[in-house]
Amino acid sequence: MVFGVTGNIGKESLWDPVVGLIGHFRASGQPFRLHADVAAGLVERGVLSAEEALEKAPGPLADGCDLVLSFGGDGTLLNTAAEIGDRGTPILGVNVGRLGFLAHIEVAQLAGAIPRIAAGYYVIEPRMVLDAEAQGVDLPRRWALNEVVIQREGEASLIAIEVTVDGTVVNTYWADGLIIATPTGSTAYSLAVGGPIVYPGSGTILLTPIAPHTLTVRPMVLPDRVRIEARVVDHDGPFVITVDGRSARLERNGTTLSIRKAHHTVNIVRLPEQDFFSTLRAKLMWGARKS
Repeated sequence: MVFGVTGNIGKESLWDPVVGLIGHFRASGQPFRLHADVAAGLVERGVLSAEEALEKAPGPLADGCDLVLSFGGDGTLLNTAAEIGDRGTPILGVNVGRLGFLAHIEVAQLAGAIPRIAAGYYVIEPRMVLDAEAQGVDLPRRWALNEVVIQREGEASLIAIEVTVDGTVVNTYWADGLIIATPTGSTAYSLAVGGPIVYPGSGTILLTPIAPHTLTVRPMVLPDRVRIEARVVDHDGPFVITVDGRSARLERNGTTLSIRKAHHTVNIVRLPEQDFFSTLRAKLMWGARKS
């Protein structure tokens, strides 16, 4: 197995565990590849020579490895998934952030996990991806592992978003915005504004309004086979479309955003003893006793 290593180079906490991992790979003879930015950072720190960096980062990371280790938080893993695109290379998130639902391994667990993963003791969870297109607009990303969000910009007035599902009108949301989320994204922005937690692999898409003007408007769960179209029909200023954390600013109403299930998945790696519910208990501190 060839491991790929990438991460958030803006986090100083990235470098110690990556340097330790590189040392382990060298000592054990484990093949590995590096993201070009990580390789450059290791050269700066005297861990790699320029020649070694060229050898270990010869091109796109996903083209030269069997499994990618993504050091950071959930945002880093989303960026890793975007770079891998539809190649399907499995990703293991190594958490060097705070709250993370996608980064399954803590840095302290990594040394024990690597031999097990190299021996094949791991599970791959295919995660649904959304495919987003906007009429006449270049979106910052095409695919979303977490969510696509339409929302007002800054302190502008509420935004009216007309939504149809397979051509049938659902509602015109009068709100701060609207989140269209995958089951994976149900524990991200959608959860923060009152959306439900959805089990990964459940085959659903969430519509979660952000601070709706009408109290009877609630989150909605749809089957993942539908095509969703959302169009801003009333707003007095620019608005923003965000795809997995990357945003585009739009000036005009009437742009139609079309969203459907993508043809590929993002393949998330976890250890066999890990499961979604244990992750929820750990990250959300369910069942924790008060001292």
